[in-house]
Amino acid sequence: MQNLGFDDLEAFPSMEEWPIGRLFGLASRLSGPVVWRIIERHGISPTGFFLLRLLIVEDGLRPGEVAKRLLVTPATVTSVVDTLERNGHVRRERSYRDRRGVLLRITDSGRRLLAEKSGPIGRDLSRLYDVVDEGDEAAVRRFLLSLIEKFENHPHAQETEGDGA
Repeated sequence: MQNLGFDDLEAFPSMEEWPIGRLFGLASRLSGPVVWRIIERHGISPTGFFLLRLLIVEDGLRPGEVAKRLLVTPATVTSVVDTLERNGHVRRERSYRDRRGVLLRITDSGRRLLAEKSGPIGRDLSRLYDVVDEGDEAAVRRFLLSLIEKFENHPHAQETEGDGA
């Protein structure tokens, strides 16, 4: 059997004919690296940026909780927090409930950094996602909200069908 890669698109219908799920999957895979590059152009790591944004909303989270919410590994959080702490943007604090636990706290410097970077990054991201016509916005919003709900409610241990290949 011939291995067909993305370079040989003649085997597939044009993208305009693809099912919505395939289009969404491709857009999802392509969006992450582009968003990351946009944020990095502003002189901050994407994980650091999103970590600071998370702490603005809910200061004092445990590193494991941050990792879970940002969909990164605990090791990634440790590395990013090391850098942010070295630069004075976050501090680690012992939990008063559990002396072994560590809480992450945003500092005034972290708040200033986020205030400085959020506007320009937000404008760049808005330009990236500014592809929906105003008349289509409600339908796209309904689709995305329904899809998110379906993903969130999808059973984790669902039996798979097929031959396992």
